[in-house]
Amino acid sequence: MRLCAPEGFAALITAAGRGSRAGGGQPKQWRHLAGRPVLDRTIDAFRGFQRIVLVVHPDDMAEAMARYAGEVTIVTGADTRTASVRAGLAALDGQSNHVLIHDGARPLVSANVIRGVIDALQSGAEAAAPALPVSDALWRGAQGHVTGTTPRDDLFRAQTPQGFVLDRIIAAHDQGAEAADDVELARQAGMTVVITPGSEDNLKITWPADFARAERILGGAMDIRLGNGYDVHAFGPGDHVTLCGVRMAHDAGLVGHSDADVGMHALTDAIYGALAQGDIGRHFPPSDPQWKGVDSAIFLTHAADLARSSGFRFGNADVTLICEAPKIGPHAMAMQDRLCAIMQIEPGRVSVKATTSERLGFTGRREGIAAIATVTLIKD
Repeated sequence: MRLCAPEGFAALITAAGRGSRAGGGQPKQWRHLAGRPVLDRTIDAFRGFQRIVLVVHPDDMAEAMARYAGEVTIVTGADTRTASVRAGLAALDGQSNHVLIHDGARPLVSANVIRGVIDALQSGAEAAAPALPVSDALWRGAQGHVTGTTPRDDLFRAQTPQGFVLDRIIAAHDQGAEAADDVELARQAGMTVVITPGSEDNLKITWPADFARAERILGGAMDIRLGNGYDVHAFGPGDHVTLCGVRMAHDAGLVGHSDADVGMHALTDAIYGALAQGDIGRHFPPSDPQWKGVDSAIFLTHAADLARSSGFRFGNADVTLICEAPKIGPHAMAMQDRLCAIMQIEPGRVSVKATTSERLGFTGRREGIAAIATVTLIKD
């Protein structure tokens, strides 16, 4: 669930670190988590804010601009976290009253955690941050041995986003001190910081194992839908067929109210099925003359847009065409590319293949073409 931040609240996301402890050969914020970059998920959590500032490493500026330009304000970071935050605060240019500063490597922050910080600031706090009470016993150690214990009373595990009255945290940063986080700087500047509820799921990805843990958390929260579609069109007069958006010469045409693209119809119905939204006939009745002879891309575009507007992304789509002729293999890649373009998804998530029915049934007698499609939709 995404919240809508009150007017005057900005978000500042820090993502300028290198994150080498997480492994993977690239900074952790750019590594994929359940199919998407970590930073994508972090930014998504704050899309209800009118102003988002993203601080990135100079080496990552090109990628950040390619992915997020126009959506967020992108700022070049510095050698330390404190200096990077200071650069992000400068980019706000006093246009907001409050700012929430969040680690780019915390992609699973919930709306409830963010809301808790906002509520504290709206109630008059000059600073607020989420945290969890320490519940484990705490030891001191040296050379692999326990050397002592530390009481855990009144100890908390700090999280982000950490929220502040904007001019107060800018003043604290202007004093030029370095600190582990912004709460430490705020306290050095004499600010009182309210503790708000944190969440065990709001982990900061630091080590390689954290990716597996985060994927387990996402898996428990995912809404995964599977849809199937099936369609048939008979051969009739004509000199070509259109299959999965590709026109192919043939000694017959396909009979249908639209362009009779049996592959695209099956795929469209699979999407509607996954959404529990019926079939093409519900959305584009064949009794309506405006749909006569139209390009079936209209139908597939509508279904794909409906999936996205419902909060889903495509996991994959698989289309099987069943016919003796024409030969599908030489055109399969062009069909995949066309479907990807219509659905606005990256290549590699759509498969088109063909089979015969061993000359059995209506397809075996070359009376028509059938198609089966399966689609996976995912809502994180």
